[in-house]
Amino acid sequence: MALSLGVATVGIGYSSAAYAGHTPDSFADLAAAVSNAVVNISATQTYEEKDASNGPDTDSGTPFDDLFDKFLHHTPHGDSDGDSEPHERSSNSLGSGFVIDPSGIIITNNHVIADSNEVTVIFTDGTKLRARVIGKDSKVDVAVLKVEADHPLKAVKFGDSDQMRVGDWVIAVGNPFGLGGSVTAGIVSARHRDIDSGPYDNYLQTDAAINKGNSGGPLFNMDGQVIGINTAILSPSGGSIGIGFATPANTVAPVIDQLRKYGETRRGWLGVRIQSIDDSLAESLDLGKVRGALVAGTDSGGPAAEAGITTGDVIVKFDGVDVAESRDLPKLVALTPVGKDVAIVIVRRGHEMTKTVKLGRLEDGAQKASLTLGDDQGKKLPPTLVEKALGMALSKLDETSRLKYAIKDSLTAGVVVTEVESNSPAARKNILPGEVILEINQEAVRAPSDVAKEMRILKAAGKKLALLLVSTPQGEVRFVALDL
Repeated sequence: MALSLGVATVGIGYSSAAYAGHTPDSFADLAAAVSNAVVNISATQTYEEKDASNGPDTDSGTPFDDLFDKFLHHTPHGDSDGDSEPHERSSNSLGSGFVIDPSGIIITNNHVIADSNEVTVIFTDGTKLRARVIGKDSKVDVAVLKVEADHPLKAVKFGDSDQMRVGDWVIAVGNPFGLGGSVTAGIVSARHRDIDSGPYDNYLQTDAAINKGNSGGPLFNMDGQVIGINTAILSPSGGSIGIGFATPANTVAPVIDQLRKYGETRRGWLGVRIQSIDDSLAESLDLGKVRGALVAGTDSGGPAAEAGITTGDVIVKFDGVDVAESRDLPKLVALTPVGKDVAIVIVRRGHEMTKTVKLGRLEDGAQKASLTLGDDQGKKLPPTLVEKALGMALSKLDETSRLKYAIKDSLTAGVVVTEVESNSPAARKNILPGEVILEINQEAVRAPSDVAKEMRILKAAGKKLALLLVSTPQGEVRFVALDL
């Protein structure tokens, strides 16, 4: 089953009384009221290369892609076979969008325009206008465009997506398969869907037919307000199977405001790396129940670290809002103004406390340094003493183990896992050879004997679980609760 991204982004002033409280006899009045604000988006990327076969993947969103490719990849130099000279080529993508301001502000998906050199907006009356990209954001997949028209444009407005309930009627208007001006109806099938497409996933799911080319188009409520931007489909074939996803208006509207004002996003930044909490971790951390976001690490000099939040703390409330699960936290932080002093409630060793954090600004594009091995790779070194515990063979972090498992230099202490017995508690928690145990029950360990010592302490206290802080060789850390 494949997730296709290729379709999918505000009210209108007419009475919705005819639609309230029962199944509408027709969606015709609603469709007529909003359709002129919905546009087609044609985005063209021009590039240079020797061979057309090396060009970027194109998704024109139409069933005629093979035919279009013949013309989109046409070169004035004729047949490219055997021709090594670089040619200028282009690829097209077709999507949808909608006008939110009569002055010419148009919304679509970021993936519709991608890195295009030219974006054209096509209106229902056939008018074509060149668009300028004001700003775009890949994290919520939205782009803001501007066209210059000689008259005020028909516009629609965002509604309150939080008010939408499972079972509420919605209609999608857009440009499926390049056909333009299509209307489909359905209901909200689910809320708060996480499809692993980004850090702020919070999709509305709908059974209103959404297909390739609908991307960037609006999902309307019965008041003619946009309550979502149609963004993705779940499909084994590339066509609608009645499972489509729209980014909620309440998620995307603040981002659009920032893009319009600054041309870029200005999200809050806390400076923590977090992980989800399951039943075993909740028990190990004395949380009482599964809740919150477990801090697996903090950025040195970041807002959280400066406020005294440390690895092993569990954030259960942010700025007065309960953090039910880890994926709630990034969305809360991102929507909070940069520089705001925020009260954060944490649980540390079973006790609640409050920290005040001044949020920084999220810096995009930071890349982790790639791991390279030194010249000593392969050099014979003395054997390392190995001990066993919890189904793992353990050794001290020394030069031998560092070279064998390519352990990052920034990991200066801990105990290296050299073997994992099959069907052991460690194997069931996906601990792998080469990973480094940094802490047990939030106590640092530097040698296999420290692990044995902590095991004895836990068993003497009647504990059933051991809470391990484990790092990959590359330095990514997580907490793991192992059955004693």
